[in-house]
Amino acid sequence: METKKVLPILFAIMFLVMVGFGIIIPVMPFYAEELGASPAQLGLLMAVYSLMQFIFAPMWGKLSDRIGRKPVLLIGIAGLSFSFFLMAFASSLLMLFIARIVGGILSAANMPTVMAYVADVTDEENRSKGMGIVGAAVGLGFVFGPGIGGIFSGTNLTIPFVLAGISSLVTFLLVLTVLKESLPANEKGKSTRKRLPFKAALQGPTANLFLLQLFVTLSLAGLEATFAYYAFAKAGLGTVQLGYIFMIMGFAGALVQGGLVGRLTKKWGEGKVIQLGIATSALGFFLILFIDSFITAAIYLSIFGIGNGFIRPSVSSLITKRAQSAYGQVTGLLSSFDSLGRILGPPLGGMLFIVAIQLPFIVGIGLSLIAFFVYRHYVSQTKKEDALLTQSESL
Repeated sequence: METKKVLPILFAIMFLVMVGFGIIIPVMPFYAEELGASPAQLGLLMAVYSLMQFIFAPMWGKLSDRIGRKPVLLIGIAGLSFSFFLMAFASSLLMLFIARIVGGILSAANMPTVMAYVADVTDEENRSKGMGIVGAAVGLGFVFGPGIGGIFSGTNLTIPFVLAGISSLVTFLLVLTVLKESLPANEKGKSTRKRLPFKAALQGPTANLFLLQLFVTLSLAGLEATFAYYAFAKAGLGTVQLGYIFMIMGFAGALVQGGLVGRLTKKWGEGKVIQLGIATSALGFFLILFIDSFITAAIYLSIFGIGNGFIRPSVSSLITKRAQSAYGQVTGLLSSFDSLGRILGPPLGGMLFIVAIQLPFIVGIGLSLIAFFVYRHYVSQTKKEDALLTQSESL
């Protein structure tokens, strides 16, 4: 299947997946409360999903290398749909937890498999562009999903979950009927990697890219968990205004990932784009310290969102280029590190906010600096490894 034809299909698939996921975001706290959830239980309900993704994403990525991308993606989307319908008709808090656990386990297949699919169908020159298109779909899904959920929650809190389930069913049919398998039959089960991905995450140059993504996601998740309280304290912004601000940020990040990332990586390479993204994110964190109105909050948060939008597609591209094969395993591991950041980020941000309301964003600047030095260490290790490889080949 030609790259030009398949990328729009992958965009539509991930957009629909994330719309379904986003629909339930504004509704979940109130729905859980109706079933008797305490604030602590609500926190666990949100965290358990990311925990399952952290554990199972590498497994699904590895399985997609063995049996192909399409069957694993179908399993992931079917599981997501099932979990939404299970939540819609949950009669107890236990059922809601079960639905979240099942959804986390099965939907962990989606992101790494789609990224591996992109790596299958793109050459190295266009890899970042393909990853950026997937990232743009994710961003736009998060823009539209919560809005749809908020609109339909007014009548009945069950309706958004049913809509999310239907959206996932439509996505399942799209994958089943339109998307072709990207992994050649002779490549299934094969891997030219000499080390297991988990070992590669702990040693060698690629380890730095996984850690970089962890620090970036950690800072992002901390911001998402505390920005609403901070914006209210600093500028008196309410939920409606915050909804618009996050929508603007989502559009800015999606535009960058969908169009600018591919062009810049062709011109400069992934490394410079990653460093640009880290610097822009750090600037966004710094500016957030000075918000005093809706306008400044929207502009400064969008600057942060733009910076963040540069990083993930470029990191994904660089990791798959270094891997050269077994794309599902490495993208699964990348998703796992991403999920770990989403598990640790909110409680860290909350604790920092209690100490001082500016502290999550000051620490965000620090985490950006750490990410920058981690990338520079990656560059240094890569040069040494490549030099040793060239030396051994010449002997």
